[in-house]
Amino acid sequence: MQEHEKGILALVVVGAFVGLGKLLVSNEQITARLAVGRAILGGATSSVAGVALAQFPDMPLPALVGVGAGLGILGAQYLEAWLKQKADKIGR
Repeated sequence: MQEHEKGILALVVVGAFVGLGKLLVSNEQITARLAVGRAILGGATSSVAGVALAQFPDMPLPALVGVGAGLGILGAQYLEAWLKQKADKIGR
């Protein structure tokens, strides 16, 4: 596995753990659907940090994972709020 592939995989895994961690500290009832959804959402949003490699190609993996974790938290929060807003409008 090449270095950039390892970096993207690390970002996805960290993002998935961020999503699951967010679920564990919430008051929501934990269901398999919610856990998988949060893991996918966190993994997808944290992988956006791979774009930082285009700007800083020599960025060390721990820094990249840190950026990915931040984006995983913020991106997932934003996307979840946006999707709930859209679902509410459709439901009316």
